[in-house]
Amino acid sequence: MPNATVDQVHFSKDYHGFVPFKLTDPFPACEELRAEAPVMWDDRINMFVVSRYEDVKYVFENWELFSSKDAQAPIRPLGASAKKVMADGNFTTYSGLSARIPPEHTRIRAVATKAFTPRRYKVLEPFIRENADRLINDMKAKGNSGDILVDLAYDLPTLTIFALIGVPNDMIEQVKEWAGSRATLTWGDLSDEEQVPHAHNMVAYWDFCQKLVADAKVNPGDNLVTDMVNLQAAGEEISDHEIASFLYSLLFAGHETTTTLISNSTVQLMSNPDAWEAIKADPALIPGAVEEVLRTAGSIFSWRRTAEVDTEINGVAIPKNSQILVLMGSANRDPQMFENPNKFDITRENARQHLSFGFGIHYCIGNMLGKLQTKVALEELVKNVPTMQFAPGTDIEFGDNLSFRVPVAVPVVW
Repeated sequence: MPNATVDQVHFSKDYHGFVPFKLTDPFPACEELRAEAPVMWDDRINMFVVSRYEDVKYVFENWELFSSKDAQAPIRPLGASAKKVMADGNFTTYSGLSARIPPEHTRIRAVATKAFTPRRYKVLEPFIRENADRLINDMKAKGNSGDILVDLAYDLPTLTIFALIGVPNDMIEQVKEWAGSRATLTWGDLSDEEQVPHAHNMVAYWDFCQKLVADAKVNPGDNLVTDMVNLQAAGEEISDHEIASFLYSLLFAGHETTTTLISNSTVQLMSNPDAWEAIKADPALIPGAVEEVLRTAGSIFSWRRTAEVDTEINGVAIPKNSQILVLMGSANRDPQMFENPNKFDITRENARQHLSFGFGIHYCIGNMLGKLQTKVALEELVKNVPTMQFAPGTDIEFGDNLSFRVPVAVPVVW
């Protein structure tokens, strides 16, 4: 397709079926976008929407042209009441890493990487397996039906991230509520009035993250917070505020995205019974299945960037300060990169080239932990409920959100 002109991009009202905030089945629209308008101006959200693999990768890779600085800003600006709640509550964080830029990002990530080591979460694998086994057996004890989202995926990654950070397990419901508010307030489509209770939750959430840092200095433990505090004491350049901000992000992303990945893995495998039978017969196929789930049904469908200069993407002029929405969920099904892209193939050789964890300097620091937990969850499911399938009449729907593709429920029977 010839390069689009600026006028075509800015003034065309043909959105090719793309509907912001609706993620139950965005893939036919993505196919149209890739073919007809790979860089499309969407005046409903005031963003350029980028849908092809090479273009999305280009945006991620060129962080100096396309900054992450606004990645955590609310899609819908905060109203006066929500702003007052957060100002009065001294809410001062905005991101741990994903919305920071070098040199600040480089400095903080270097410290976080020293604490967030493979050793730190590898030792958690028996704990993850024990919890997965317990949660599945609790689900089975209730009868011959369950909801994978509620009965397994909701608690498992939360228990893991709590153990990693040093948060008591009785905080699960509270942290989940805060995390839901963060997702809704940042990536949802709320009225000014609807924002207010979520703003109160964000103040409480931020206070909690700051308290974790303060407590680690008084009562150190065998956890990631203490590791970061110790690195600070040893001379690493990171402030208490920056450690708390990292926790603010990790306590959200560290369980919400994995809750979704476990749920979406179940959805994809139940939707493709041959794949489910294959991993039952050979659990060694599970890591490849997880990569294919990430490619076809990643937890994060899209992410944002801001143009730092007048530039272009695929021949389309992008003025300075423009907001850009990169559709990783579309890029991961680009036929120029993945053969027969809509086919779910757990033996696909290049599945790991998906962009679900981003690319470049902001590549997800916790990707291995998320994949480990999903692998363990699937191993325990095929062992404990091998006859599992969707409940009769199941029609999987996903919540309204611009970025996070989260199923509302995953009902199963066995």
